[in-house]
Parts: sequence; structure tokens; C-alpha cells
Amino acid sequence: MSVSTAPTRSRHRWFPLPHRLVRSLAGQLFVVQVVIVAAVVAGGAVLAYLFTAERTEDAARREVTSVAHAVADSPTVRSAVGGPDPTAVLQPYVEQVRQDAGVSFITVMDTDGVRWTHPLPEQIGKQYLGHIDWALAGQTRSETYTGTLGPSVRVVTPVWDDRHRVVALVSVGLTLESISAQLSGPLLALVGVAAGALALGGLGTYLANSRLRRHTHGMGPDELSHLYEYHQATLHSVREGLILLDRAHRVVLCNDAARELLGLEGELDGRPVDGLGLPEALVAAVLGEVPARDEVHLTAERVVVLNTSTIGTGLGRVVTLRDHTELQSLSGELDSVRGFTEALGAQAHEAANRLHAVVSLIELGRHEQAVEFATAELALAQQLTDRVVAAVSEPVLAALLLGKAAQAAERGVELTLTEDSRIDDGVLPPGLAPRDLITVLGNLIDNAVDAAIAGAAHSPVAPEVTVTARIEDPRRGDGGGAGAGVVGGVGVAGRGDARDGACLLLRVADTGAGIDPSAVEDVFRRGWSTKQDGRGHGLGLALVAQAARRNGGTVEVGRERGAVLTVRLPLAGRVRECEGATA
Repeated sequence: MSVSTAPTRSRHRWFPLPHRLVRSLAGQLFVVQVVIVAAVVAGGAVLAYLFTAERTEDAARREVTSVAHAVADSPTVRSAVGGPDPTAVLQPYVEQVRQDAGVSFITVMDTDGVRWTHPLPEQIGKQYLGHIDWALAGQTRSETYTGTLGPSVRVVTPVWDDRHRVVALVSVGLTLESISAQLSGPLLALVGVAAGALALGGLGTYLANSRLRRHTHGMGPDELSHLYEYHQATLHSVREGLILLDRAHRVVLCNDAARELLGLEGELDGRPVDGLGLPEALVAAVLGEVPARDEVHLTAERVVVLNTSTIGTGLGRVVTLRDHTELQSLSGELDSVRGFTEALGAQAHEAANRLHAVVSLIELGRHEQAVEFATAELALAQQLTDRVVAAVSEPVLAALLLGKAAQAAERGVELTLTEDSRIDDGVLPPGLAPRDLITVLGNLIDNAVDAAIAGAAHSPVAPEVTVTARIEDPRRGDGGGAGAGVVGGVGVAGRGDARDGACLLLRVADTGAGIDPSAVEDVFRRGWSTKQDGRGHGLGLALVAQAARRNGGTVEVGRERGAVLTVRLPLAGRVRECEGATA
């Protein structure tokens, strides 16, 4: 026999909802607000009831007092008190007055408290239940007393004769039951108003909390707290930079990675993005109407990849940043290695041609010419290598120079190393990264070769690039000038200006058209290029300036036959100031 599980399913179906409602922040607020509203409404109802009851009892006292005075001052009562049968005259009279006045009882009694009138005829002639001492003393007072009709609010007043003597007493009262009956109407109205207020307050609270529950996704305080902690931990631990902007492009949130990538310090919340001191191109991309997608931008010390997107329907903007500096350096190294490979391939091809020529001369029996040809070609090929190896003991720079020389020769440009070039092994400090040397010298030589080739198209001068690489120290008297006609440069604020102490000097000169003095301010900005074939990206000199700035150095732009670019990098680390001669 199977047992139905329908009741169990029903119970599991209906009970989790209130439990989840109470667990959520909105549900807890709803319960608290309902309790508060109920307490306020109940308290107000109780206070209103007490106030109404007190007012009603006061009104009853005033009413019975006025009726008692009216009866005591009535000529009919005064004349009947002195008659032979007061009850016969007073009973019908006071009953009529009682009905007209709406009071519970009117009792006329003698000074001993024996009743002459009463709503219950059987009580006539019996002793009055209540206090009459003050009335006998000529005073009118009220009290709440339990008599034959039950608890009542009553007043006793004296009846005076012509000689101002108390000859009788009049008591008028309203039972508490009748007073309660008078309160039933206002009380019902009060209960209705309280119930309406509670319902309206509960409905408003439910609607407000329903909206809150939608915004909090039904989560409780603990869940929201944990979510906030995870949110903060995630934002500040990820390596990608994240910036949130509001509608007015003010910073709402900036995580640690973004601060590091952009070099931002201090309090950022509420500051406009165009007031953070960021490069103009980066700010323009962030504020642009079109979302940025993997755009490469340069900051003071880094290459970053920028992405932007809109939050919701115009609520603000999300800016994400990725560090592209290391990847850019690796790309430069890869380009250098690719250049080395192409140069080696070209040299292998040339060597094969020369070997065929030597073999052919030997086969023809011209041994002396074969030896002379082989020796001459070997001397020409070895001359630059020997010069570079002898002058530059730093392996990274030596390999770069040899590779760039082969590349330049392949393109018909002669690359030479000046006689005063010399860098001993171990001179460069560990803080000067080889990648930065490749970035600086490699980009300078590449731009110089392109400029020399472009200049040769409009001039009979053979394209040539001259490289100077040496350690200069003005304190030893070896700080030479930067060359004729220095027209501008880029320095690094806050780290010295590379003008006080020994430093590495890298200078590259070409036979091209040179750099227009009016373009010196723009030459190191991303996107600036003189190439007209669409192959230039305008990134090389910007990376040179960035690498120099990152290492506390300077870049100067000069002119001889063509452009002369001089980079000075301090040897005592990134914070030690270093000086070279000022052109």
C-alpha cells in the first residue's frame, strides 16, 4: 500500500517562501517595519481611547452636575419637599426630567438619605447608597460609586429653602455601562481607523521592501556583507586596472592595479577623470562616445591597453586597463631577434655567393686573386664586428648593434660606431634593465635608418647612421656636448634630470631631413610619425621617452646633418641623479 506524499510536497512548497522572506534583508526590514507600524497604531489607538474615555467621563460629570443643579433649583422640588407626600409629587416629575436629560437616575432624598424618588420604585423609602456628608455641608461633589444600578458617576447637591437651609438632597448619575455605550461608536471608528492605518502602512512597507528586495536580489545582511567583502577583495587583488565613472565622469571606484598602472595617488573618489593628470590621448579615449577596444596608450612609465564600456543605460562608464609594458618589451626583443635572424640569413646568402666566387677563381687557376678576394671580404665583414666587440663589452648592446648593422646594410645604410664609444663590461647597474636598453637604442636606430633612407631619396648624400655609446662623467672631464643645435628634449620630473654624475650616453645621428623644431613637443607623443607609407605607428620614440623616464634619464633632440637624438640614463640606479653636458 502506498502512502501519499502530497501533504509533504505542499508543506515544502509553501513554507520556504516566508522563511526566505525573513532571511532576506528586505524581509527583515519588512517584519521590523510592520511591527513598528503596528505598535505605533496600537499605541495611538490606546492613547486615543484613554483620551476619549477621559473626555467622555468629564462630560458625564458636567452633565449630571448641571442636571442636579437644575432639579435642586426647581420650584416644584422645593415646594414638594415641604409637602405631606413628596414622593407623589416628585417621582413623576424627576422621571420625566431623567428621560429628557438622558441620565441613568435622579434621586431626591431627605437629609437622612432616605429616598423619595428612584428609577426602581421598590427602592423608594430605602437608604441612599453613597456619600452625602459634603452635600449636607452645602457643597456639590461628584464621585464614582457602586449603587443599586451598578457602578456610576454621580453627583449630590443640596436643596435650599427660603431661609437658606438644606432641606433635601438631589443625586443625579450616569452608570459606567451607559458611558461605555456612548464610547462604543467612537471606539469602533477608532478601531476602523487604526486597522486602516495598519493596512495602509503594511501595504506601503510591503511595496517599499519589494523594491528593496529586487535591488538586493533577496539576499540577507550576512550575504550582502560577504558579497561586499568578496567584491572589495576581488577588485583590489586582480592585476587588471578597473575604474568606475559616474554620469559626470567622476571617479566612483579605482582599484589598486589602476592606481599603479596610471601612477595615481591620494583620494580619487569624486574627482573628474580629466583632472587626474593623465595623458590627453588616454583621457580623450576614456571620455569618447565610441567605446575603446584594446587601444594602446602610453603613460609616464607604462604601456597600457584600454577598454571602455557603458554601465546600463548611461549610468556611467567602466574603464579597464591591462599592463602592456612587458609585452611591448618582449615584442621589441622579438623584433631584434627577428632582425638578427634576417641579418644572419642575408649574411649566409652573401657568404655563399662569395664562396662560389672564390671557388670559381681557384678553378680558373687564379689562386692569388682568390686569396685577395677572400681576404678583402673577410676584412670588410670583420671590421665592424671587431670595432663593436672592442668598444662595447656589454653583451646586450653589442648584439643589438651587430644585428642593427646587418639590417642597415641589408637596406643600403651604413651604420658606424664613433671612435669615442666605449662601454666596459659590468659598468651598467643591475637596475638598468636590458629590455630598456633594447627599447631605447633599437627604436632610435630603426627611426634613424628610416630617416636616412628617406633623406637619400632627395639628396645625393649616401645614407648613414652614426651611433655613440659611452659612459660619460663630467667630474672626470669626459662630458662632451650633445652635438650642434640642440632644439629640445624630454626630462623626468621628481627623479632628477640626469645632469649630476656618471651616466650612460646613447646618441644616434642620421643623414635624413631632421626633425622640424616646431614638432619637438610632439615627437615623443604616441601617434607622431613622419612615415607616409602607413607603416609607422608613432610608438617608437614614445617608448624611448617612456623607458628613459622610467630609469630617471632624459632625451634630447638635436640636429647636425640630420636628426640627433641623445639619451642619458643614470648609472647609480633610478633615483640617483646623473649629469651630462648640456648642449
